[in-house]
Amino acid sequence: MTPAEITELRAQALRSIDGATRDLITAAKTVYSTPETGFNEHKTSAYVQERLQALGFVVETGIARTGMKAVLRGAQPGPTVAVIAELDSLQTPTHPGADPETGAAHACGHHAQIGALLGVATALSASELKDSLSGNVAFIITPAEEFIEIQDRLALKANGELEFLSGKQEMIRLGTFDDVDMAMMVHTSAGNGGSAFSVGGTSNAHVSHQVRYIGKSSHAGGAPDKGVNALQAAMLANTAINSMRETFRESDVVRVHGIISNGGSAVNAVPGEVLYEGRVRAKSVEAIEPIAERIIRCYRAGALAMGASVEVQTIAGYHALDQNPTMQKLFADNAELILGSDSVVIVEKHHTQGGSTDMGDLSTIMPVIHPYANAASGVGHGHDYLIEDYDRAVIAPAKIMTATVLELLGNDAQLARETLSKHKPAMSAEQYVTLQRERFSTQTYDPS
Repeated sequence: MTPAEITELRAQALRSIDGATRDLITAAKTVYSTPETGFNEHKTSAYVQERLQALGFVVETGIARTGMKAVLRGAQPGPTVAVIAELDSLQTPTHPGADPETGAAHACGHHAQIGALLGVATALSASELKDSLSGNVAFIITPAEEFIEIQDRLALKANGELEFLSGKQEMIRLGTFDDVDMAMMVHTSAGNGGSAFSVGGTSNAHVSHQVRYIGKSSHAGGAPDKGVNALQAAMLANTAINSMRETFRESDVVRVHGIISNGGSAVNAVPGEVLYEGRVRAKSVEAIEPIAERIIRCYRAGALAMGASVEVQTIAGYHALDQNPTMQKLFADNAELILGSDSVVIVEKHHTQGGSTDMGDLSTIMPVIHPYANAASGVGHGHDYLIEDYDRAVIAPAKIMTATVLELLGNDAQLARETLSKHKPAMSAEQYVTLQRERFSTQTYDPS
């Protein structure tokens, strides 16, 4: 294709998205109104399936319980680019959009991703655009990016309904990405300054702990000396963790946090069993390992002090995000072309704000990008996180991703092929699955 032909195809795609603006924003707001947490997104999944089928797609459903995949095939063979959106919400009961029964709320903006993905699917479904592609576009809608409700997910794992505890992790295991060569998605943010988008940077890896303290219940008033207080054991462990913080290196971007999800059964009984849920984050899986060992010593210290026993279940969490520089530049160039020269901030490769995403896991096996659209107010995961600019959250990402796909897969997919030839993945999908399995473990400590 000539530059003029590429320009015309891009213009056609942008007109198509502009014409669907109201519908795409309505789709995002519809998802917002029915928030569901990970692996439970049944209503959301059914809605997205219906929307994709209305565009003429054959949709594979039920992947990792609620995930799905639809593939648009270009006129010529070539690489496959995935456009990804996430289905799930958080548990934020005080959020204005929270479900009054479940407490689920879209306090992270995943609903906007659905609208953006549908925008890309709408534009590329036009025969002229589809016929210009040398390769395929896989629309992959993933469940359970938020690594929450761990006990419920462990029950699903025990029942054989899943093995890994996040959507992309499980979809990698199931082979959903086996025919995908590269992937992209856009997340909303409230922290990019005055720019419309930020591109680049990384995220923390993490590991989770389910820590069960077993003490001895007794009457809290009449016979407290007969009990072994499991709650105090957990609180002592948390104090030990707080005392450990001064030993963390700033360069490792360490974050250690936890909650007591079961602190006892009755105020008039010494707690005999308590569940503490902990998380350790750092800039890489390798950086986490020595820190996690120290944190596990803290769990044991609480048990030792009170004479309780403790079971520590280590759960494989996320890998750090590694964004592909070629795809990143292409996305940024298209953003500037469509929105203007001041629309994008480039973030240094190793800069992280401390959070985590399972897009990092996908980045271990293929080139990916995970830009942010500065479209929200409030604090992410907070009660006040709201999408303020749906044009920027939904329409602009749809346009930029569509333009990026057209360049990657146009001209016999020359740019996509060059990107893949330069990219050296950290591991294969099979190696990733093996490593994740090895990261699960259970340790029991009984000081008696």
